[in-house]
Amino acid sequence: MPGLLRGVARTAVVAGTATAVSNRVSRRQAGRWAQQEEPQPQQQPQQPPPPAPAPAGDDMTSKIDQLKQLGELKEQGVLTAEEFEAQKRRILG
Repeated sequence: MPGLLRGVARTAVVAGTATAVSNRVSRRQAGRWAQQEEPQPQQQPQQPPPPAPAPAGDDMTSKIDQLKQLGELKEQGVLTAEEFEAQKRRILG
């Protein structure tokens, strides 16, 4: 009889573990499907920002205004840090 109880107990443990794992996998898949169904604005193609107007000569005021505009675009999330740096280098020459 002890061998029978041991076999039943082992079967119960294996079945319980399999059920727990299966439930966890199902929850993870449902979460992933829910994320895929939601519209994600980051995956939508964004139009590149319009190029900053060329500075009129070496007028420092014009350059400062352009840098302010670039800073605002970066804060709004329109420009990435790399794009901001590239445009800044272009403006400052």
